[in-house]
Amino acid sequence: MASVAFSKVTKSFGEFKAVSDVSFDIGDGEFVCLLGPSGCGKTTSLRMIAGLETPTSGQVMIGGEDVTHFHPKDRNIAMVFQDYALYPHMNLADNIAYPLKVRGEAVSKRHARAKEVADVLKIGHLLDRLPSQISGGQQQRTSLARALVYPAQVYLFDEPLSNLDAKLRLEARGFLNHLQRDMGMTAVYVTHDQAEAMALATRIAVMDQGRIVQYASPIEIYRRPATTFVANFVGNPPMNLVEVEATKDDGKLQLKADGLTIAALPMTDAIGTALAAGSKLTLGIRPEHLDVAGAGAPNTITAPLFANENMGPESLVTIDRGEGARVTARIFTDDHIALGETVTLGFAADHVHLFDSAGKRIPEING
Repeated sequence: MASVAFSKVTKSFGEFKAVSDVSFDIGDGEFVCLLGPSGCGKTTSLRMIAGLETPTSGQVMIGGEDVTHFHPKDRNIAMVFQDYALYPHMNLADNIAYPLKVRGEAVSKRHARAKEVADVLKIGHLLDRLPSQISGGQQQRTSLARALVYPAQVYLFDEPLSNLDAKLRLEARGFLNHLQRDMGMTAVYVTHDQAEAMALATRIAVMDQGRIVQYASPIEIYRRPATTFVANFVGNPPMNLVEVEATKDDGKLQLKADGLTIAALPMTDAIGTALAAGSKLTLGIRPEHLDVAGAGAPNTITAPLFANENMGPESLVTIDRGEGARVTARIFTDDHIALGETVTLGFAADHVHLFDSAGKRIPEING
């Protein structure tokens, strides 16, 4: 396995910058997810690692070697695609062994290796079947087996689970997580699904408009999102974001918004800097840190009930503050609340996140 690094990489298509001045490093044996919405530059970045696209500027390194202008076949990488790309006229054994065939390996050796990898992926009993004769989950594992049959420095995954139904996707995700840890493979995984990224990655690069807006461990990104974009993108439901008017009063921070009651917060240098740029801040609170509040609770948001979704062990309670500004709480209660009824949701001050007028996280507020 090998490390991967981008150094000030830009990729332009005419006047459009798909990737803009991106730098990151991936350690040997690390599993990194490139996460973001459609058009954010994640697949273009993956294709530049593979050699399917050449950067307009910057360097791509694999194993400490500059491979920016190397042909894909000279990079010793393996890639798993979204559509599996299996040859319909070949059985699974021949599909899996195909990378060894093009490298001139003997028939006996490549079939033995295909069987070895297929057994690891629990499809060894299907090797004589055609792709049309197996399930979607089995096709996905066949595609993965083909990538693993020849030892590569880096494994690249381009949304490989997106064609599976929800149950198969969950099963395949767990299997891939186990396989990567067991093999110690260096992997780069592209997805728009934040749950996949959180479950699989050792680090996540959250991308937006061709740039990396945060690169950190899943828990760091979830607990301390760098921007309102990250806060809104990672989490299901996402973090609630409430625009507030902020003022300094008697050395304390006062926050005001319709329906919001919150005790004064300590002033910090970072908050002072943010206030100097404008009084409009954004308060963030995760749904699991809200609950139906009793009378006299110090920190609350009050508004009419918009929706109450019973999810079995929990309910998602959403209140509407007007003009589409909604707040969702994940609560554990069987209490019935009627639509339109006024609901007060409470939260602890140590779960508050603050973002400045540009949407950047204000440090020193709960980490």
